[in-house]
Parts: sequence; C-alpha cells; structure tokens
Amino acid sequence: MTQRAQIDTGGGGTGDHPGTLAESEPPVVHRPAGLTTAEVAERVARGEVNDVPVRSSRSTTDIVRANVFTRFNAIIGVLWVIMLIVAPIQDSLFGFVIVANTGIGIIQELRAKKTLDGLAVIGEAKPTVRRDGRATGVSTSEIVLGDLIELGPGDKVVVDGVVAEADSMEIDESLLTGEADPVVKRPGDPVMSGSFVVAGGGAFTATKVGREAYAAQLAEEASRFTLVHSELRSGISTILKYVTWMMVPTAIGLIISQLVVKDNDLKNSIARTVGGIVPMIPEGLVLLTSVAFAIGVIRLGRKQCLVQELPAIEGLARVDVVCLDKTGTLTEGGMDVTEVRLLNGSDEGYVRKVLGALGESDPRPNASLQAIIDAYPETEEWRCTESLPFSSARKYSGAAFSEGDGEDSTWLLGAPDVLLPAGDPALAEIDRLNEQGLRVLLLARTVHELDSPDVAKDARATALVVLEQRLRPDAGDTLAYFADQNVAAKVISGDNAVSVGAVAGKLGLPGAATTVDARTLPADREEMARVLDENAVFGRVTPQQKRDMVAALQSHGHTVAMTGDGVNDVLALKDADIGVSMGSGSEATRAVAQIVLLNNSFATLPSVVAEGRRVIGNITRVATLFLTKTVYSVLLAILVVVSQIEYPFLPRHLTLLSTLTIGVPAFFLALAPNKERAKPHFVRRVMRYAIPGGVVAAAATFTTYLLARHHYSGADALGAETSAATLTLFLVSMWVLAIIARPYTVWRLALVAAMGGAFLLVLVVPWLQDFFALKLVGTTMPWAAVVIAAAGAAVLEVAWRWVDRRFPA
Repeated sequence: MTQRAQIDTGGGGTGDHPGTLAESEPPVVHRPAGLTTAEVAERVARGEVNDVPVRSSRSTTDIVRANVFTRFNAIIGVLWVIMLIVAPIQDSLFGFVIVANTGIGIIQELRAKKTLDGLAVIGEAKPTVRRDGRATGVSTSEIVLGDLIELGPGDKVVVDGVVAEADSMEIDESLLTGEADPVVKRPGDPVMSGSFVVAGGGAFTATKVGREAYAAQLAEEASRFTLVHSELRSGISTILKYVTWMMVPTAIGLIISQLVVKDNDLKNSIARTVGGIVPMIPEGLVLLTSVAFAIGVIRLGRKQCLVQELPAIEGLARVDVVCLDKTGTLTEGGMDVTEVRLLNGSDEGYVRKVLGALGESDPRPNASLQAIIDAYPETEEWRCTESLPFSSARKYSGAAFSEGDGEDSTWLLGAPDVLLPAGDPALAEIDRLNEQGLRVLLLARTVHELDSPDVAKDARATALVVLEQRLRPDAGDTLAYFADQNVAAKVISGDNAVSVGAVAGKLGLPGAATTVDARTLPADREEMARVLDENAVFGRVTPQQKRDMVAALQSHGHTVAMTGDGVNDVLALKDADIGVSMGSGSEATRAVAQIVLLNNSFATLPSVVAEGRRVIGNITRVATLFLTKTVYSVLLAILVVVSQIEYPFLPRHLTLLSTLTIGVPAFFLALAPNKERAKPHFVRRVMRYAIPGGVVAAAATFTTYLLARHHYSGADALGAETSAATLTLFLVSMWVLAIIARPYTVWRLALVAAMGGAFLLVLVVPWLQDFFALKLVGTTMPWAAVVIAAAGAAVLEVAWRWVDRRFPA
C-alpha cells in the first residue's frame, strides 16, 4: 500500500471548518477486507439489505389516481351520467372532453416519469463498499448489513453505521441536527445516514439498513419527484376553493329555478340545469397546469437536466439573482501549473520535492493539487507523518514529512493572503497575477506543529505556485443571457477576489471590475444586503458566509438561485430558493439541490429559466380564460334564478364555446414561448382580469337574451333566443381570447382566426346547426347580438386598462 492510500491531507477543498490531525506510521496499516461474496448473499437472503424504495417520481398508480379522482371530475362524472340518460349525445360532449383531457394529463405525466426515472439512474451516486478486499461501487439499494463503506470528501453517509477507519474525517450532520459545525469522527463513533463528509476520509460498517436507518425517509424525500408547495399550485387551489363555495349555492338555486319554479319539460329542464352548472367548473385549469409542468420536465430532461422537485421549474422562473461559484461553474474543473516562482532564495529542486510529497500525501486531491501532482512526480524517499485536511474555512492544508535524510519539515499550501501577513512584499506580485485571472497558491514552511492554532503564524514563504484555470467556453454566453433577462449574477467564490474578478471580467460579467473581499463584509444583514446589491464579484467567501449572503439577498425581497458542486456549498444550496447542483458534484449537494445539471454544463441554466418562465407565464395567461368562464357562468346562473326564467344554454352550446374560446387556444398558448419573468401574487393577477371579463360577458349575454325573449315568440322561440345569446357570448369570449393572446404573432392571429372560423362553420353548415341546436333567426336579433358584443368588447378594453393602472401587477 502506498503512502497516498494511508494519508489524507484533505485536499478535496470542500470542508467547512478546521479539522484535527491524523497520524500515520510507516508500516503498512491493516485494512479490513469487508464482507465476502458469500456473506453478502447470505444477508440478502435474510432480507438485511438497504431496500428503501428511493423513487425519482410518483408511481403510475399515483399519477392515474391524481388525474382521475378529483373533486371536479366527480361532479362532472355525475352530471355526465345524468345527461347520458336524459338528453341527446351532443349534450354529453363535455364528458368526453374531460375523459380526453384526463387521458392526455396521465400520458404526459407518465412520459415525464419515464424521463425522470431514466435521468435519476444516470445521476445516482454509487457508494464504494469493500468486499473480498476490493473496493467497488454499488447501488445504494444493494448495500447489506455489515458492509464496509468507504468515505471521502463530499460523500454522503447512506446508511447508519459505526466508524471503522478514520483519517482526519469530519462529518457535517447539519441536514439532520441543524448544527452547522462538522463533527470529528474516530473509530467506534456512530455515523448517521443523511450526513456527509466535509474533510478527510475513512470507512464505516453498516449497522442499520433499509427503513431502520435514521434518515431513510430523508434520503427518500431528497430524491423524489414531488408536487410540493408552489405559489402557482397553492394559488390555483385557493381559486378552486372559492369557486366551490360560489358554485354550490348557485347550482342549488339554479336546480330549484329550473325544476320547480318553471313548469317545463323535465328532461329539458335537467339539460339546461346541467348546462348552467358544468361551465362553472374550471376543471381544465388544473389539468393544463399538470400537462405544462410535465412537458417542461420532458423538455429539460432532453437537455440532461434532472428536476428533483417539480415546482423548481416555477421557482427558477421567479429568480432575479443567481449566485455562482467560480470553480466548476465559470471555469472547468481542470487546472494547469504555469510556473513556480521561488521566494526567499529557495532551491528549485527542493521545492519540486516538497510539492511532489504534498501531492503524494493526498488520496483525494482537488483540482489545484491534481495540477501539482501532474506537474511534479512523487518523492519516494519522503514520508508523510502528519496531515492537516484542507477546509474552505481555513483556506489551506498542510503536512509534516520525514525527508529521508534525518530532517523533518512541516509545510502549508494554500491562499497567500491568508498565510502571509498584510503588507508582505510578495502580496503585490500575487495581486498582479490575480489581476490576470491566474490562481496563486503559496507554499510555506512553518515552525509550528500542525495541531497548533498558530500553525500559520510566522510561516516562511517558499514559493508561489501559479495555476491557470480553464474557462468554460459557454460561460460568457450564459452570463450575457442572465444580463439580458434582468437576472443579476453574483460570483461568490472562496478564491482571491481579484483573481475571481479577472475571470468574471474575461467572461463579460457586468461589475466585474469592482471586487469585494468577503472578509471585509459587514456582519449586519441589512448592511451586507446593501453591499451585495451594489457589487457582483466576491472572493474569500467562507461556507457560512455563502449561507449568510443568500439570507441577506432574500431579506431584500430577492428570489435567489445558488449553484454549487462541493460540500462547502451545501448550506447555501439548502437555504436558497432554488439549489442547482452539477452532476459531477458531491453527493451531498445533489441530495439538497432541486435541480441537477447531469451534463455539468452551466449553459443549461438558461434553458431551465426559460422553461420555467414559459410554464408560469403561460399558465397565468390561460388561467384568465378559464376563470372568466367560471365568473360569467356563476353570474348568468344567478341572473336566471333572480329573473325566474329558463337558463339560456344547453350543455352542447357551452361545450362548443369552451372548446373554441378556451380549451384549444389554452393548450397552444400554454406551450408557447414566454420570456417574461414570473411575478408574485398569482391569484390577484389572474382575478383582476377574470372578474371584469366575466362580469362584462355575463351582462352582455343576459342583455341579448332578454331582448331576444321580447323579440321572438312561438314554439321555437327558446331556440332562437339561445342562438342569439350564444352568438353574443362567443363574440365577447373571443375578445377576451384576443386580449389574452397579445402581443400578436402570426401564429397567435391564426389561432384566433381559426377559432372564429370554426364557429362560423357551425352557423352555416346545416347538419352542424342541427347538432349544436344553433340557428340564427332573422337579421334584427343577430345584428343586435353583434352590436351588444361589440359594446361589451369596448367596455372590456376600458375595464382591463383601468385595472392595469389601478391594480398594477
């Protein structure tokens, strides 16, 4: 076994807090071989396996149940059965429409499920277990009781266990206990599932698996496709609640009015009663929302973007600030050593040996150390005796060596501005390098022990290691997209602020010329928020500061998205409105993030933002159509009850109107491009249009109906009155659609024209006239209906413009 297998300097770069020391002796340390294949098979046979069903999406049964067994489907189902008994088939068309819509909803969600399940398998972490003396990656569900599971920086503890090996291992249990400080773990200490390693490494023996594990439920929920809280869904639920309250008494009044007060034919009265109740139900709104979300998930899935929580699409659409980590987001993971600048008369050959030994001492090097390893080979005669893991809070790592010639030395490698005192001459040179976008590490020799709190004090600067980071080719275009969409990008990095600013400047980030060292940030949240609003690039940010910065931005009303890939980003990802993790990031970040970019491409984010805006903006738009219908249906029913007259419409009439002015247009409008950033107060924004629209439509329609009742007489008068009222309602509803479809494009104009042409076809084709019981009689009332509808359209324009001024969104 090599020294690298025994010693861990914690160079993973993902720890939050300083750790303790690990000591290694020169002899080869015995490593437990883990379970044998036979022992694993025996445990599987006994059922001692980690069989928690981690699902990436709802089950097929849940999807069918959610789409079929709804309150409104139950109401419409009962009414449909009644209509099938008492009326011609054309008065039962609304039932077939609901069946078709529900089927579409189920199919789309099943497609989304298939997409998500496939992506989840791709993105699933494979814990490393030791079996038969060999380390191998297995699925989480294949772990058995007694397995020896290896851990490194960023790995999540997937089952409960007891530490068997520990090499400076620090575990963050904040997701379970709320305590942010990592806990040092030694052999014999317990570990809980749901926690994760922030520094060092080791192995533990599984003592509880499956549902017995402490955080089994947490692990399941963290990776499940969930329909959790969102403003859009809660807003629609609120609207449906009020609609139910209005619908029940209105429907009862209508039933009494049509069946008791008016001495009409029973079947006709029932048909007209149902015709009044059915349009009150905005059943398509919920369905269309599910379909729009499902299609969004499918579209993003094609771009290798795993949406772990459905409302994340909505949340990212509302984002106005996106916080980006430089490493892994703006730059690629790899680095190259461009030069080593010697300080204080150091010998180049000796410095090479030190760097080679430091690289050899770390079993899990980060990108910076990996570049050093690639540039400088290991030093065989040097032996590491102690190690100090890297941590994001400390900004350096260290190791003590026996050099093979009897000499001992202790070295630190990390941030120059942390290891050197202020005013040190070397800092000026470092600033010049940072201004070029280069990353600089300081190699320093210390006279203190690694476990000393003053280990960095009086450290002697030996060399500067200059690293060049590889910029992501698509990062500049992505930042330009956010700027164009009025989304403020904040680069928050643990690296030197000047270096971060130089990288951001190369990519064209607005405000990159002015950088802020996070060590100078005020502790007061309000003051911090002010500095964050005024600047775009922040360096030397600690993990806790990342969390504080997210909270400060949120306190100023911002909706914040946070991207990250290391465990030092977990706390901020968890607190941000939307957490976005890279697929190659640590398992801990993927567990808390709502969105995982499996292709590790920052350039995918604009697609996610655009998809969210398309879904939310369009649902808000088409919700007005559905709720305008609900409002005018309730008002018409009330007016009929008060006036003690026949309800003007049969179900077939309103099925026709709903299909042409709401159903078909809403489907296309809901899937159209939409770049407008989602705004809050969904219910208020929808109802401020739906209420005046419904009132105007109901008033215009009822006016036409009353005029027609005085104009027509005879046995067929009711049919003529209904046709005139239907014409007015259609024209006003078409005007509502025409307003909702703005701003016009060729396809939107074609859509509105096609709906108008379809209604005209019904009016002129004899068999369609008979099928829908629509026939305009004479010329006076039809033209009167058109004039009243035109007046209604004019009132609608004035009313909506007044609403825009009086109740701005």
